[in-house]
Amino acid sequence: MTDTPAIELVGIDKKFGAVHANKDINLTVAKGTIHGIIGENGAGKSTLMSIIYGFYHADSGEIRVNGNPVTIKDSQAAIATGIGMVHQHFMLVDNFTVLENIMLGAEGGALLAKGVSSARAELRRLEKDYGLEVNPDALIEELPVGLQQRVEILKAMYRGAEILILDEPTGVLTPAEADHLFKILRVLRDQGKTVILITHKLREIMAITDTVSVMRRGEMVATRKTSETTVEELAELMVGRRVLLRVQKGEANPGKVILSVRSLTVKDNRGVIMVDNVSFDVRAGEIVGIAGVAGNGQSELLEAIAGIRKPHSGEIFLDGQTIDKADPARLRELGLAHIPEDRHHMGLVLKFEEYENSVLGYHRNPDYSKGPLLDLDAIRKDAMEKIEKYDIRPPNPRLKTANFSGGNQQKIVVAREIERDPTALIIGQPTRGVDIGAIEFIHRRIIEMRDQGKAILLVSVELDEIRALSDRILVMFAGHVVGEKTPDAGEQTLGLMMAGIAA
Repeated sequence: MTDTPAIELVGIDKKFGAVHANKDINLTVAKGTIHGIIGENGAGKSTLMSIIYGFYHADSGEIRVNGNPVTIKDSQAAIATGIGMVHQHFMLVDNFTVLENIMLGAEGGALLAKGVSSARAELRRLEKDYGLEVNPDALIEELPVGLQQRVEILKAMYRGAEILILDEPTGVLTPAEADHLFKILRVLRDQGKTVILITHKLREIMAITDTVSVMRRGEMVATRKTSETTVEELAELMVGRRVLLRVQKGEANPGKVILSVRSLTVKDNRGVIMVDNVSFDVRAGEIVGIAGVAGNGQSELLEAIAGIRKPHSGEIFLDGQTIDKADPARLRELGLAHIPEDRHHMGLVLKFEEYENSVLGYHRNPDYSKGPLLDLDAIRKDAMEKIEKYDIRPPNPRLKTANFSGGNQQKIVVAREIERDPTALIIGQPTRGVDIGAIEFIHRRIIEMRDQGKAILLVSVELDEIRALSDRILVMFAGHVVGEKTPDAGEQTLGLMMAGIAA
């Protein structure tokens, strides 16, 4: 490492109308380090990185790269300065190959054949140097998410990035994929690259970073050497108060069976069986968690119960009524609420304003109508009450939902489903992309629902979350429920079952 920082930010300030996203930010990132930036959703982390990468322009302040003041007008200027960025939602063309995506925008002149040949050679070198192996001729749409992310990193390295920014890089990864990503980042650091890691996951910060800076409500409130801080201190700095890092819950008092799945078989869009003859019950007043590596049938199971995907065979009962042939609107009337795994594709209409999404699926309810028309005043009043109760930021029901951060979008979905007081609640990835303060709040609401006698089915790739919330844990592998465990089952025991090894 040299004494000259890789990046310095001096007095960076940015407003979006009334929202003051970045307030006089000062930041120094040393060369050859992994520097974490943490904060709650809406703290201004992504805005700050978007300024460094040229997506936004600061209203005032200065950016210095390797000690030199720079003007970064757009992403091309950032790349020319040696800055690369891997976004939370990947910027890849699905029906292009790995090689085509990596070359896109840097084709090497009119003689494309020569460009392809040199790009292939450079790709082989990058793979070898940084442990980023991926088939250059594979189509992006055929690759798992972890490999798609690897392509994004390769794309940045191919363009000569010396500074790599990663925005919430593990939000869509399994624990094993996240571990492999960390190995890659350590190799990059050890070879002299500088990595800036934006995340809200404190365990990841402690595991991978050298230095961590904390943002809160648009301000940079602290910078610490990672070895000299704790999860508890960072959580308190992020939220501005002490945060309960463990889920507090008493013993469950299960009642009658509310949700019953019998011999359920579900196929995916290709006709492949993803859920194979699965049966289980969820009782009033309990949380049943489903653990498993993503892609083992959990998503299709939730979609079948929610009425989104028709089962191939088997039956689903809600409070004694058969519901496997009911449509989602009818299921809501019967008392089944659904927090989907993918909020963007199933939970929200991003072009709608916040108040519209706050009643989506429940808009036919008499509370929201005035004769044959929607009562917009009532809907907006109801939306504002949810915003206040769930601390959704910014507190503006007229803001387009696309303009909220991912965690605040999740809170919109959680508020909509929980506040309808359902009999049964099925939840997919309840805290994906959500910060520590919001995780604490959502977990508490789920426990409150259980204690009110609701039947809750929970799917999460976060094993800690499954163990913390569940009263019983079902483990899925290759479409089958391979066993049932109590929450005190060891991580290794559950991990072996998730890998298809009996434990």
